[in-house]
Amino acid sequence: MKKLLLSSAILTLFLTSCSSAQKTQTLAEAGTYISTITAPELSKHLYIVAGDEMQGRNTGEPGQKKAGEYLINEYKKMDISFPPGATDFYQKVPSEFMKRGFAPKLNDSENIWAFIKGSEKPDEILVISAHYDHVGMKNGEIYNGADDDGSGTVALLEIAQAFKEAQKKGHGPKRSILFLHVTGEEHGLHGSRYYSENPLFPLKNTIANINIDMIGRRDTLHPNTNNYIYVIGSDRLSSELHSINEEVNTKYTQLKLDYKYNERNDPERIYFRSDHYNFAKKGIPAIFFFNGVHADYHLPSDTPDKIEYDALAKRAQLAFALAWELANREERIKVDRDGK
Repeated sequence: MKKLLLSSAILTLFLTSCSSAQKTQTLAEAGTYISTITAPELSKHLYIVAGDEMQGRNTGEPGQKKAGEYLINEYKKMDISFPPGATDFYQKVPSEFMKRGFAPKLNDSENIWAFIKGSEKPDEILVISAHYDHVGMKNGEIYNGADDDGSGTVALLEIAQAFKEAQKKGHGPKRSILFLHVTGEEHGLHGSRYYSENPLFPLKNTIANINIDMIGRRDTLHPNTNNYIYVIGSDRLSSELHSINEEVNTKYTQLKLDYKYNERNDPERIYFRSDHYNFAKKGIPAIFFFNGVHADYHLPSDTPDKIEYDALAKRAQLAFALAWELANREERIKVDRDGK
């Protein structure tokens, strides 16, 4: 009996030690792959996505479709496919769905999706989103939209590449990840609303949304540093999402996390103005990374040469580290808040 109890104690100690080691290993792996997200690669992608030939990427217009083709070709180069259940990289968003009162009619458009299947819990889905549309051309001038939201668009490519590198080396995410480039954000969050109402995967299986919209510049409130990021929505539905983001930031990126626009009485109502909101409305924990508004916001002068690529890389790395933890932790994060 004593021998049996001793054996049980040793076994328990061994399993506990393995569990602790596994957790440490998971965190170390995130640090290994985070370094694959680099400023030069982000710059290379952004000068194309926000280049003049994309003509401002207005929803449903040729420039946006050309930008979408570039994204798809990059996923193909990485050997990342479209998700199971889809026939290609496009989720078609019809013009009629985007109709708004007296607003100009938009052409048919598409969300673009790519997918990495989870190794242990493939039916649980983490959605990482960014809108790839902008406002097009006005009076013959191209509105390049490098920060808004070329920066988030190329961040998704780099984050996907980091996860794919991990998968190649046997460290793929335990949960599945859907990389979702949504359309029609500038005209009313249409693409994310379409996905949330026509999801490829059941929303009950979607564990969280990480939304990236404008992370390449600094705003007027931070004139002397770009080592910050606004964090919006993280504590609205899940206290765990909020605390995990703070933990991974402390460990990996040490950005100043600014919660100014997360205040419930924020007069600019930023929480309601990007694509995460369409997930949060459905009860899905969502976090929004944002650098704030600058002098070139929604102007032709929002160009790739004005992006601070060191800041863009560091903020994309934070999003990756958070995604890594959400995709690999033992239990999915809990919804323990009412969303208000």
